Amino acid sequence: MRAKDIMSSPVHVIWQNATVEAAAELMAAKAVTALPVVDADSRLVGMVSESDLLWHRVPSDPTAHLRRHPDTDPEWRPGTVAEVMSPSPLTATPDADVADVAETMLQHDVRSMPVVDGRSVIGIISRRDILRVMVRNDEILAQEVQHRLDEYADGVHRWTAVVDGGVATVEGVFSNDTERAVVEVLARTVPGVAAAKVHAVAPS
Repeated sequence: MRAKDIMSSPVHVIWQNATVEAAAELMAAKAVTALPVVDADSRLVGMVSESDLLWHRVPSDPTAHLRRHPDTDPEWRPGTVAEVMSPSPLTATPDADVADVAETMLQHDVRSMPVVDGRSVIGIISRRDILRVMVRNDEILAQEVQHRLDEYADGVHRWTAVVDGGVATVEGVFSNDTERAVVEVLARTVPGVAAAKVHAVAPS
């Protein structure tokens, strides 16, 4: 399963020169905990999280502000997202394996990763997205695979799909190798399906 199969898209992003208050309002309105930060050309330049926004508002000690702005007085408060964001964020490509994305998140203790094409943000993956895929049972996965196959066959039930342990098996008659390959791809790309097998049967 690839990042593009489970990412959220389109993505809510924030301009680097937007105010901290604007970022907080957008997070609250969209119920997200982090936002990709982009420049004037919509290129990714950082990530800003709830903790980044709160950190300078409620410091744990009187010198906490020094980490962000060591050359100013204790009354300094950042005004733009660029001043509080984390630069050079971890990213994933659309074809990245979701297992690798999850491992990277855990290793670096991040809760979400932008999915990029070059430096353009095309999606975002959160831990919740990964967990949502993990908890889908075989019955639900089989129903979704079957639905995709029936749609591809213009509503005709040409193939039968079953899922066991996250592995989808599709049986039926195939017109040619191309059709068989398409069916395998349709089954494999259902979020939550770990692998897909196709078994051709002889026409009755």
